[in-house]
Amino acid sequence: MDILNSMSDLQLSLIIIGAIVVAGVAIFNWLQQQRYRRKIQAAFDYDHNDILLDPKHSDDIPQRVEPKLNKPEFSESSPDAFQADDTYIPHQENKKVFVPPSSHPNSSINLSAHASSASPLLDYDNITNYIVNIRSESIIPNTHIAKLLQRKFDFNKPVCWLGQRQKNEPWEEITTESNVDSDGYVLLKGCLQLADRAGPISEVNLSKFRDLVQDFASQAHAIAECPDIVSTHDKAVLLDKFCADVDVMIGINIISKDDGAFVGTKIRALAEASGFRLESDGIFKYRDENNHVLFTLSNYESSHFLPENMKSLTTHGVTFLLDVPRVAHGERVFDQMTHLAKIFSNTLGGILVDDNRVPLSESGIQKSKQQLIEIQTAMKKNHIQAGSQSALRLFV
Repeated sequence: MDILNSMSDLQLSLIIIGAIVVAGVAIFNWLQQQRYRRKIQAAFDYDHNDILLDPKHSDDIPQRVEPKLNKPEFSESSPDAFQADDTYIPHQENKKVFVPPSSHPNSSINLSAHASSASPLLDYDNITNYIVNIRSESIIPNTHIAKLLQRKFDFNKPVCWLGQRQKNEPWEEITTESNVDSDGYVLLKGCLQLADRAGPISEVNLSKFRDLVQDFASQAHAIAECPDIVSTHDKAVLLDKFCADVDVMIGINIISKDDGAFVGTKIRALAEASGFRLESDGIFKYRDENNHVLFTLSNYESSHFLPENMKSLTTHGVTFLLDVPRVAHGERVFDQMTHLAKIFSNTLGGILVDDNRVPLSESGIQKSKQQLIEIQTAMKKNHIQAGSQSALRLFV
């Protein structure tokens, strides 16, 4: 009361006016966000099928149509014959390709009829992995196997160990936890990945892994089967060349008109109403029911979309991106991404453009879709299905 008594009428009036202004701004922002959400919801009120779940869509890849892209031809006959030019280019630099302007049988580890779908972690093959076998007539104790698990990170590429507790039992991935709970295994498979976006595995690391396996087998009184190192390294280099050719991201930009700007609150409301979620890396991600990322929404400018900054953020554009080798049924996902991009463009009052800020036509969008189809077809012919567990491991 003493404080209030010591204040003049002017000071009290200023405090009250300030409080009213702050409350008014908060109420205005809330009303604006609700208005955006109603407009966005109205854009989605019409009935449209989920193109990823619609059973009428066939799993067949559409036939190739002109124009042909200026990309190397891929082998259809053998997974060991990845076609590429003679210049070795590691696929450590992920290619970002925006929508253009308008102008040997697979020898997987067969665990059971439905093993791959039930346990994707067991879906390892000798196309993308150096696979060794360790066989023993008696159980190899888990204390021995723990020594192998301790070396999983010594080869600059991911390693997975699979095991059978008895010869007729199913394969399982061996982790530190599962190994402690087991009595040991009689059969082991070590799967060392041959390449990723950092490039192919080195011949030195292949040799180190083989030597580890052979020394382990000798100490465990088991038999080790290790493929040839030189030919495996050659295969790793060819695999990496192939991955570099298909490592493409296709995107669509939406920029503002007449040097205007998009408001962060409106972008967030629109994104969340569309099914995106803003994640810790500052990018909105659209995920499927299995939590796999289908495509992303990022800031066209250099700054990220951070939750604490969205209310004050303005930007001249946003970018939709689809990582082609990491997405199954890419042509359907591309259609869904394009559909959402058009809704964003209409709602935000922006323009669909390519990476050179040239307005996009339907023919330009279809060219990008055709490029995506050709890439995923090439992957399928070489026994690396886009969006599969193998692809997710390779393109990381």
